[in-house]
Amino acid sequence: MAGHSKWANIQHRKGKQDGIRSKMFSKLSKEITVAAKMGDPDPDKNPRLRLAVKAAKAVSMPKDVIDRAIKKSQMGDAADYSEIRYEGYGAGGIAIIVEALTDNLNRTASNVRSYFTKAGGNMGQTGSVSHSFDRLGEISYPLSAGDADSVMMAAIEAGAEDVETDDESHWIYCRVEDLSSVSDALEATLGESTEAKLVWRPQSRTEVDLDTAQKLMKLVDLLEEDDDVQTVTHNFDVPDDVAAQL
Repeated sequence: MAGHSKWANIQHRKGKQDGIRSKMFSKLSKEITVAAKMGDPDPDKNPRLRLAVKAAKAVSMPKDVIDRAIKKSQMGDAADYSEIRYEGYGAGGIAIIVEALTDNLNRTASNVRSYFTKAGGNMGQTGSVSHSFDRLGEISYPLSAGDADSVMMAAIEAGAEDVETDDESHWIYCRVEDLSSVSDALEATLGESTEAKLVWRPQSRTEVDLDTAQKLMKLVDLLEEDDDVQTVTHNFDVPDDVAAQL
């Protein structure tokens, strides 16, 4: 399986530093509302909601904002959101998966298609690129949680399938259906995780040159700026020398 993208880490930190917190909060609030509406409004009884709340806390979303999002799910006038996945190719044939929550499928599809076109890519059919990714649960821990060997042992005992450690974090992977139980088991041994979520993990990554990287980052930025888009996943990585030029 592909290693965790160092470029993704850089972009994640950059995003926090660039003040996109309000948009992040908006997307997380939508996920919390949808999760609570689809299941129980009590996170202890609703695994999806529990993970959404954990993701919100990981970026320091205020408790009152989280509570408001849950309460909104119980109101009769709460919007009905549909979950939709788009797949396509960016510059250089890079595979991209876009997940959205929308109350207007036509609007979102039109917007996503236009972003691909503007950035030199093209939309594909559902399933056209997802075969190059594995759908997994991903749990991250800071390096302070322990050394690589101790985290690996804890992860195996908790039922995880794979662990990676880089210079940023420990990344633990498990089956989709095991995410909640593995997360809870790890919390009992390693403490609270930084984040626990479902991800599309690329089976391999492609390094790109400067021109391709610029086009791809334009596409990723356009997609992530859209209020309907929840996640954007790709299989490219940027070499250090290219990252320095970006």
